[in-house]
Amino acid sequence: MRLAVISDTHCSKAPAWLDHVYRTWLEPADFLFHCGDITSFDTWSFLLQHPNFHAVRGNCDWDPGLVDALEPMISIDAGGLAVGLTHGWGPRPQVADRVAQAFGAEYDLVCYGHTHARDWSVNSGVRLCNPGSLGETGSLAIITVHPDRSMDCEFVDADI
Repeated sequence: MRLAVISDTHCSKAPAWLDHVYRTWLEPADFLFHCGDITSFDTWSFLLQHPNFHAVRGNCDWDPGLVDALEPMISIDAGGLAVGLTHGWGPRPQVADRVAQAFGAEYDLVCYGHTHARDWSVNSGVRLCNPGSLGETGSLAIITVHPDRSMDCEFVDADI
C-alpha cells in the first residue's frame, strides 16, 4: 500500500503545478493525506478528486469553507493501519513531541505538518511523518507499507 502525504500547500488557489504533482505522485497512492494549511477552498476542492483523500485544518486555514469542513485532528483506518492526522501546534521545536503525545503509541503512523521540515522518526513509540511544505519547497512524502506492516518513507522534491 502507498500513502502520499502533503502539507502546507499555502495556495490561494490551485496552482498550475498542482495538476502535475497530483498526476505524478498523489493520484497513484492508495491514500492521500493533507496535514493542514491548504489555505484555499479551491485547492481543497481540487484534491477531493482522490478517492481516499483525508485532510485536517491548519492554523492558516481561515477560508470559511475549510473551517466548516475540516477538523484539527482525525483518525483514519488506512487498510487496517491506524493513522492519526493533524497539523501540529505551538513552537516548532516542540511540535513532534506534542503530536506524539496527543495521539499515542496505539497509532501505527501519525502525520503532521506546521514546521515545514521533513521528519521520519519515532517519538515516544509513535512513528511520525512530516512531509515538509509542498507549497514552499515542493516537498512531499510517499510511504510504502509492506505486507508485514513495516513502512519506508521516500521524500520527494517536486518541481513546482
